[in-house]
Amino acid sequence: MGLDGGAEVVPIMEALRRAQESGYDLVEINAVSRPPICKIMDYGKYKFQQEKKAKEAAKKQKVFKIKEIQLRPHIEKHDLDFKMRSATEFLEEGDKVKVVLMFKGREIQHIEIGDALMHRVIERLADYGVPERNVMMEGRSMIAVFMPAKKTPKKKKETPDAQTQNQ
Repeated sequence: MGLDGGAEVVPIMEALRRAQESGYDLVEINAVSRPPICKIMDYGKYKFQQEKKAKEAAKKQKVFKIKEIQLRPHIEKHDLDFKMRSATEFLEEGDKVKVVLMFKGREIQHIEIGDALMHRVIERLADYGVPERNVMMEGRSMIAVFMPAKKTPKKKKETPDAQTQNQ
């Protein structure tokens, strides 16, 4: 045995011979250290396991699409209702929603109107999503990003037919 629990310093030719005798590959783990650290292993199997782990990790990730809703400070009630309906649908489907309130011309002088509108939007979307961060100004636009709210699993109501079958 060798230096730290099973490792030993072996000349490169000896290590290659041992790897060939065992039917495995000699894989260089760390080339920078002196002497270089190598390991005898089945490299094809190792690569397969790494790819399998990467696929499993990718399956567990939740991919969010970002849908954008654009508003203006003097939007009419019906138009706002329509856009809020779209935003709630996006949030229910599991997508993020970016609400952009654009100021044009002299509208930028009345940010308080846009601020009030953005607070109404936050209140209306509160049941469906939560703001990812505070409302912020970027140039002539006020932006808020909403994430879908955590859903509680709904209990299925039993139909009268299902109740008679259980008895």
